[in-house]
Amino acid sequence: MGLTFGLMAAGLIVIYAIGPQRANFMNSLYGTDFSSNYFFLHQLVAVVVAVAAFAAGYVLPYATYRKYAKIMMLGAIILNAFLGLLAAMHGWQSWGIVKCELGACRWLNLGPLGFQPAEALKLALIFYLPSLVMKHKKEGTLGKKEFFIPYVIVMGLSLLFSVVLQKDMGTGVVIGAIGIAILWMSGIEWWKFVGVLLLVLVGGILMIISSPHRMERLMTYSGEGDSDASYHIDNAMLAIGTGGMFGVGIGNSVQATGYLPESINDSVFAVMGETFGFVGLMVVLAAFMLLLFSLIKTAENVEQEYALVVTGVMAWIGAHVVVNVAAMVGLIPLTGITLPLLSYGGTSMMFSAFALGLAMQISRLTGRETEPIERRQTWKEVSKRRMERSRA
Repeated sequence: MGLTFGLMAAGLIVIYAIGPQRANFMNSLYGTDFSSNYFFLHQLVAVVVAVAAFAAGYVLPYATYRKYAKIMMLGAIILNAFLGLLAAMHGWQSWGIVKCELGACRWLNLGPLGFQPAEALKLALIFYLPSLVMKHKKEGTLGKKEFFIPYVIVMGLSLLFSVVLQKDMGTGVVIGAIGIAILWMSGIEWWKFVGVLLLVLVGGILMIISSPHRMERLMTYSGEGDSDASYHIDNAMLAIGTGGMFGVGIGNSVQATGYLPESINDSVFAVMGETFGFVGLMVVLAAFMLLLFSLIKTAENVEQEYALVVTGVMAWIGAHVVVNVAAMVGLIPLTGITLPLLSYGGTSMMFSAFALGLAMQISRLTGRETEPIERRQTWKEVSKRRMERSRA
């Protein structure tokens, strides 16, 4: 809880520091009338909502979510299908129902609020997939076609909506990470797991080569793209390099004045590097590492169904951190994805906080008697059994 709220507070500080610069840039470029505190106040509201979501995840019993796992999964799929349908019917956009930016339609406008349906997919997966695993394990069909058919359908639809319809490769990577991590922890035979992993990799490659803008980013990463295509990553690395060891200080960021695209959301890591320097970035990364480590320790010491849920949360947060940071420092091709709890925006923060609150609830079950369900193996027992099978 301390790490979650601490990262939220750090994000607030960053938005407070660069919000006025962002407002001036938007007003000059688009003729808007944002006040200097506009982005900070909106982020403050998002933090309050996220704290409430964390509390909801912590207080409401997990058994309640497990009971409605199928309904939540179906609801998330329908919601994303609805977004795709409206985006295809361009006339609906004039009503303000769908928000499209840079050729991608990823948001539903709900009055004064915006909502990103892809976040609901991530949350639904960490409920549905563990329940699917435990159902087929109890029936003795785990790893058979009775299990893989619903698994492939759900994962395929989730990736279709996020990567193909919403043109969001970053979210697709996170969804894939959740599905693969939970499948690994299910205890299926290693060769079946490798087969699914190869299928996902082939699907990812096809999604990249079939998209011109993804191929352009890949060419830029390999050094063969033009200078305009590398503008974003060049300025991100310039921001981090300019920060030096201790940064230029709050309010002194140059990149946040408009040079660095998406400075308050996808590129917030680079702006933090410019503002707080190498030391500041190491503190942020250390906080994320401690958070992920605490999730791992929780998953190691609870029964398997709970471990699968926490593993999904860990894959969710971990994939966001790894992809965002790696893209900002040029280790992987650039893709748009937020830095959890730090980037500007309410939907991502709210759902991430809810998932972490749920993980904290499950952490209370470590070393204690859980609710009266049949004995299930822990994370360590599953790993040990898999290793013994491999040696045999």
